[in-house]
Amino acid sequence: MDKTNSRNIILAVVLTALLLFGWDAGVRYFYPQANKPKPAPVAAASAPSAAAPAKPTREGGLTSAADQALEARDLKAALNPAGRVPIAAPGLSGSINLTGGVVDDLTLNRHTAAIDKNSGPQRIYSPAGTPAQEYAQFGFLGQGIGAPNAGTVWTAPQDAKLTPQTPVTLTASNGTGQTFTLTYAIDADYMITVTQTAANTGTAPVVVKPYALLSRTNKTASIDSFNVHSGPFGAFDGKVSFGPNYKDVSEAQQQANPGKTNWVGFTDIYWMSVLIPDAAGAISDFRSLGAGQFRADLVYGDIAVAPGRQITRTTRLYAGAKESTVLDRYEDAGVTNFGLAIDWGWFSWFARPIFWLLKALFGAVGNFGVAIMLLTVIVKGIMFPVSQRQFASMAAMKAIQPKMKALQDRYKDDKPKAQEEIMKLYKQEGVNPLAGCLPIFLQIPVFFALYKTLILSVEMRHQPFVLWIKDLSAPDPAHVLNLFGLLNFTPPAFLGIGVLALLLGVTMYYQFKLNPAQMDPVQQQMFAIMPWVMMFIMAPFAAGLLLYWITNNVLTIAQQTYLYSKHPQMKAQTDKDAADAKRAKAKA
Repeated sequence: MDKTNSRNIILAVVLTALLLFGWDAGVRYFYPQANKPKPAPVAAASAPSAAAPAKPTREGGLTSAADQALEARDLKAALNPAGRVPIAAPGLSGSINLTGGVVDDLTLNRHTAAIDKNSGPQRIYSPAGTPAQEYAQFGFLGQGIGAPNAGTVWTAPQDAKLTPQTPVTLTASNGTGQTFTLTYAIDADYMITVTQTAANTGTAPVVVKPYALLSRTNKTASIDSFNVHSGPFGAFDGKVSFGPNYKDVSEAQQQANPGKTNWVGFTDIYWMSVLIPDAAGAISDFRSLGAGQFRADLVYGDIAVAPGRQITRTTRLYAGAKESTVLDRYEDAGVTNFGLAIDWGWFSWFARPIFWLLKALFGAVGNFGVAIMLLTVIVKGIMFPVSQRQFASMAAMKAIQPKMKALQDRYKDDKPKAQEEIMKLYKQEGVNPLAGCLPIFLQIPVFFALYKTLILSVEMRHQPFVLWIKDLSAPDPAHVLNLFGLLNFTPPAFLGIGVLALLLGVTMYYQFKLNPAQMDPVQQQMFAIMPWVMMFIMAPFAAGLLLYWITNNVLTIAQQTYLYSKHPQMKAQTDKDAADAKRAKAKA
């Protein structure tokens, strides 16, 4: 082996090592462990933890055991049924606090807090003052008159209960002739409609300004990364904006949203809370309140209310899971671009059909892992004609290799001329050297679409496959170094090789073994180590993504075996190339 090849191989090994160790740091930064620590006993948390806040997880939620215990204790005190109107709907359960008329207690009936089905429903709203505080408030500002505020105790009908069949109206009066009402209605999913009415029974006109706000802590936020946004967002002038982030708002203190507000609020990966104004329109902004507290404001314009008259504004609150079909249904009902609240990215035109197909397959087989495998079979079947053309291109390239070698030897001292003559040879023989890359390029949108589906769609959250794979959206939990979970030890990300990662490396190795040997020995060396590099790189990714790739590798091996049976001369040539490469390596 010459010095150039030796230097290239050494460089490749060094870069591979840097990639492996750099990957661990990158994965730990962008993808912290999604498993939240178990809550400590309530008695152990008499005050919030003074330690620096833990890094957000992929799903979000409190990460400190002390905060979790304090939250459990505070909820027991804050959610006293006295002074609250219960909420009971198919999608949401919780209550409205009569003090301030605040919606500050919501849990999702369709989604559990953890993989354990007995872990209880996922909580998304908690009262002000609790570690996980998040709530929505609706009210009025007045000019020269008393208007309800956060301390106002609203009046509700006796035994009131908010259900899809029974709206609830809260009433407050200021004693100077103005009466304010908030009428709450809820549907079967995650939408609460609030009708804000101000009636003037006084003798002079008054001016009121209806408003709505969302308040939350970033302590429960999911991780905000380059490809998945977590934080303030909304739709303005018909265009969805995934930004700014919490840091931007903290630095600016207040950020106004330009244009017409279609909807505005906060998002995590799986959950979101947004306000949707009525046709009258409203302005909105994001504010930092300090200490990790943030607010989204939606404010209507001043409205003059003559004596004996009343005004009404209707604001909708969506507080729930980012279920694609639910969001699309609201969009069909008139909420601008609501389906794009899920950040599918640049490949949304392709990711959404892939997601639709995956859900349809899941509906047919009842297991998302099997659905992923069937999706891979469908994609591979559609691309089979392309693969056949790729194989024909490989055969053509093999046929002209002696001529290419002769040209390289003839112009070994003039590489530009050699390249020019080789391009002429390609043209004369009707060979396209890039044709073999086409299937790989066509796979990229499918791979990216499935990647987005696995990390974004709440439908994939906590979906099991078989045996130890309890969550296809999370990494394979069975690692070789901890004896597949028998040892209480979590390896670093780049050494967290699980069963699926091993299968990925092995299947990719055998797939590459079926390919013809490369003319360049450095390229051949790179192809030899690539399966094991990819095994390390892909190990921390979602188990469903590895399942897709493994299935694709197995189908590719079967496909190549079939094509070799149809073209025995290619198989013979491949075996000869492998033997020649082995002899050349032995001589070097």
